[in-house]
Formats: sequence, C-alpha cells, structure tokens
Amino acid sequence: MIYFDNSATTQTFPEAADRARDAMTCGFYNPSAAYGAAFSVEKQVEEARAFAASLIEARPEEIIYTSGGTESNNMAVYGSLRPMRGMKRIITTETEHPSVFETVNAAAKTFGLEIAYAPLRPDGTVDVDRLPEVLTPETGFVSVMHVNNELGSVNDLGAIARKVRALSPHAVFHSDGVQAFMKLRPGALPVDLYSVSAHKLHAPKGVGFLYASGSVRFAGGQTGGGQERNLRSGTTNVPAILGFDTSLRIYRSNLAEWHARMRRVKERLYRDLIQIPDVILNGPSIEQGAPHILNVSFLGVRGEVLLHALERYGILVSTGSACAAKKQGKNRVLNAIGISGARQDGAIRFSFCPFNTEAEADAAAEAISEQVRVLRRYKRR
Repeated sequence: MIYFDNSATTQTFPEAADRARDAMTCGFYNPSAAYGAAFSVEKQVEEARAFAASLIEARPEEIIYTSGGTESNNMAVYGSLRPMRGMKRIITTETEHPSVFETVNAAAKTFGLEIAYAPLRPDGTVDVDRLPEVLTPETGFVSVMHVNNELGSVNDLGAIARKVRALSPHAVFHSDGVQAFMKLRPGALPVDLYSVSAHKLHAPKGVGFLYASGSVRFAGGQTGGGQERNLRSGTTNVPAILGFDTSLRIYRSNLAEWHARMRRVKERLYRDLIQIPDVILNGPSIEQGAPHILNVSFLGVRGEVLLHALERYGILVSTGSACAAKKQGKNRVLNAIGISGARQDGAIRFSFCPFNTEAEADAAAEAISEQVRVLRRYKRR
C-alpha cells in the first residue's frame, strides 16, 4: 500500500501505542484521585504538558488538553466570545477547516456578530496588505489557519498578528495549527490561541491541545469536575496524552531530517506528475508550501473517480478534507481562490509523512498516469 493521505490521519508510532497501552493496563489510575499511584500518573501528564509547552515556548499552564483539533477550535471560538463585551465583528477566512468555518458561523448567530472574510491571494494565503479592509476597532476575534489542510498554503502569522494588534487591538487572535504543528519548525507563537491535534503526528486519535495565552480573557470549554484548570472538565485521557507525548518526543528528535524527507517526496511526485498532460498545481509553489501537502488537478478527470481507481492499486489519496469527504457539492476552499469547473472537479490532494519514499512517489505517478489516460479516453466516449 502507498498511503498519501497523511493529512487525514497517520499511522500511530509503535512506541506511542505501547505507551498508551501501558497507561491503560498498568498505569490506569485517574490522575485526579488522592492516592500515590494516581499522583504518579498525574506527574507523567504534567511532564508531557511541560514538554508540549516547551515546543512553542509557552508555559505549561497555557496548554489545555482536549479531544483533538475540532474541540480545540470550538473551544477557541466559544471560549473567546463568551466573556467578550462590546465587540461586533469576527474575522476569519473562507478556506478554514470546517471545525472553524462552521463554528464561527454558528457562533456569530448565537452572539449576534457579523463575519468578515480576510482577502486571499491566489495561492490560498491571506493577503496581509489588504487586511485593513476588514480589520476594525470593533473586531473581537480573528481566526486564521497556519497551514491550509487542502492546499498546504502557509500563512505568515507574525505579519497577520502585527496588523491585528495595530488595527483591532482588543481582538483575540486564534490559529488552527493542526496541519502546521511540527510540520513547520516549532517555536514561539504570535497568537493568543493555537489548536493542535495528535493523530496528524503518529499519535493516538482522540487527543490534542489548545494553547491559550495567559494574557487573554478566556472562558474555556465544558464544565464539570474542574480538570485542566477549570477550562476543560472531564476525566483526563491519560493513555492518549502519554502516547501523544511519546510521538512528540520522537518527532522532535528527527525534525530537520523528516521535514527534508517529506519535501523530497513531494517534489519528486510533482516532477513526475507534471509529465502528464494537463496537470495543474493548486495553491502555493512547491518551494513555498508546507513540506507535506501537494494539491494538483487532472483536467478531464473527476477527482473522486481517480481516487477510487487508484484505491484498486493500493494507493490512497483524497480529494480534500476528510471531514468533508462525504459531502456533496463544490469545494469551498478551491472556490475561495478562484478554482472552479474542470480544474476543481479534477483536484487531488496528496499528503505525506516522514516514512513515504521517492520510490513510492514514482510508483504512484506511474499508476496515476495510466489511470488518467484511461479515464480521459472513457470520458471522451
């Protein structure tokens, strides 16, 4: 099998799975309990929290463990808007993941706010020079994803943050970092809130975190027993958190090599694919995009049909976000950057992990070339 859908999910590291299993079978205690075995588990969770915080130069208490990217994004939106007073406007983009796009739209109705969409460049990044068109002093919340999950476009969060601070000084600035965290070089973040999901990083599903700066007013998420500093109640998911911690430590130890490896596979596949007639790159240039995402269109072929044809070869790809894969209709992300018609219909996303190889890229390209020829010939008939 050639698995080129790593933006949807990744295979869990054996070491991470082993640690999660150990936490389920041996260290299964609830860290909120009052006896010594529970204290030992709590210590491991707090060590994991401190390591995650160190990767973005944050304080451990600014890391809130969640069930993943969707919960982190929902919490960021509602946890920011609930305590907000006097603000009337939300800024986001039309290329956000559904867990931001749909949540922002729902929250705007709940709180009676207006939404404005940041202008985009043709490569899918925010046009920072045009941000003054939408930023106002009454803007209370801004959400711009770090790396687009379908195109691999990388937003300059620092430049956006400077505009937000200057023109909307009371706004809380959030970024969905699910496709960026550890896929770009980690470091201090110029945002107030940042969402992360573990299963994009060879860790168990069902865990992630929200970075919430201690300098912003933030109401958090679900209420209950008061876990996560009263910001996200619920029994601590120790196995998933510790599995995530193991994955992060492995990733951090191999960061530069793995980034380079993913980019080599991406570039190799692209060089192979553009030998096929009528293939068009969508989004940023190969050099400017994230190292692990490639989106191209095969004109004269429906992407969904090609996806299923490749599946018979054991080659797994996608036509966009896994969260929208079973929804009918046009692709909102491609529409937002002016890609429509045959180019939109023929779009395929390839996404890579550190264990994909250039040989896999060559083999996939050969199968794709053959299937594209067959499907184009069939369509003309």
